[in-house]
Amino acid sequence: MDLTDKTVLITGAGRGIGAGIASCFAGAGAKVAVTDLDDALAQDTASALDTQAMGLVADASSQSSMADCIERVNNELGTLDVLVNNAGVGGLDLDYAEVAQAIAVTGMSDEAWDEQLLYNLRTAFSSSNAAIPRMNDGGSIVNIASIAALGPSPDLPAYGAAKAGVVHLTKTLASQLAPRRIRVNCICPGLLWTRAWEMLAARIQASQPEMANMTPRQIFEGVVAQSTPLGGEQTPEDIGNLAVFYASDKARMITGQVVSVDGGITLQR
Repeated sequence: MDLTDKTVLITGAGRGIGAGIASCFAGAGAKVAVTDLDDALAQDTASALDTQAMGLVADASSQSSMADCIERVNNELGTLDVLVNNAGVGGLDLDYAEVAQAIAVTGMSDEAWDEQLLYNLRTAFSSSNAAIPRMNDGGSIVNIASIAALGPSPDLPAYGAAKAGVVHLTKTLASQLAPRRIRVNCICPGLLWTRAWEMLAARIQASQPEMANMTPRQIFEGVVAQSTPLGGEQTPEDIGNLAVFYASDKARMITGQVVSVDGGITLQR
């Protein structure tokens, strides 16, 4: 999959899944813009890529911030061909005290609910709205959702609802942008070792005394072994490889699709 001379912007790519996606696009020869709220992370990730790249500070939930960012990218790397809407936070990344006491939807405050929609749904909406008028026809948008979007998420209700919104947004944009041949597809990652999973593992440990002597990583590995038919965790590069495929000419007739990269977890739902 050769993306030489293509310009790609990836939101929230300073670390984790976003950084892995950036590495995969660089490996395919694309010019890569890495955006993040943290300037140092964005710059470090961009400088480590073996391609023409730049790091920028941008708020993916703000159309004006993203519009300014995309103007810089278009001027310095070339007109945008691919947008990857990766920016978001894990279901436990935000600091709301009631989550520790009541995970049920009825136990959440308006503020907690709104924060999840802001950082996990509006990011994709705002970034897409900023990018679409400024990107080439025949391009591609790749949205990163979660397997939490595909079924009930009792532990992460607001997060799951926000990611389900990303799935719906994907299909709507795919329909609306088809006349411009801009393809819009979605990836739902499964179990990846991230900051959010470290927090979740700590919560599991606190609620199950028999795990008191286990590390968060060991708890995560146990969940992976128990719930993944293919028997392994997913990596940022697993997500990045599919994103590169979606953006390539190999996927020229694929749009509006949602694919889980989860080792088969959703087969059991």
